[in-house]
Amino acid sequence: MVMTESVDAVSAREALFPGTVHVDVVSAEEALFSGLAEMVVVPGEMGELGIYPRHTPLMTRIKPGSVRIKRPDQEQEVLIYVSGGMLEVQPSVVTILADTAIRGADLDESRALEAKRAAEEAIKNRTSVIDYAQAQAELIEAIAQLRAIQQLRKQAGH
Repeated sequence: MVMTESVDAVSAREALFPGTVHVDVVSAEEALFSGLAEMVVVPGEMGELGIYPRHTPLMTRIKPGSVRIKRPDQEQEVLIYVSGGMLEVQPSVVTILADTAIRGADLDESRALEAKRAAEEAIKNRTSVIDYAQAQAELIEAIAQLRAIQQLRKQAGH
C-alpha cells in the first residue's frame, strides 16, 4: 500500500528542500530507498524517464535496468537495479514498486556474467517456445545488471 503525505508535510518539506521530490523504491523483499531527490531516472518500457519535482502524474511499467536518484545533498547518484515493476509519479512523490531490486553496490558482476552465458546457451539449445522466452527474459535481466555495474564504475571513475 502506498502512503501519501499530507499537504502540510509536503509544504514543510518543500520549504526546507525546495526543488525536491520524495522517492520510495520498494521490492517484495524490502524498502531500498526512501528520501528526497532532485531528479530520478527510471527505465520505462518506452525508454528512460527523467522525473523532476512537480512532474505530471503518471503510472507506467518499468523494464529491467538502473534507477538513478540524484540526492540534493550528494554529488554521486544513488543507483538501484530493478528487474521490472511499476512506477507511479505524483507531483511531490515518486514510488517505484520493483519485482526485484538490488542496490548498485550489491550487484555481483561474476554472477551476472554467468547468468548471461547460461541464458545465451539456453537460447542456442532451446527445446520449446517457453524455454526460449524464459531464456530471453533472463538474458535481458543479466545484460541490464551488467549495464548497471558499468554505470557504477563510471561514477566511481574506474
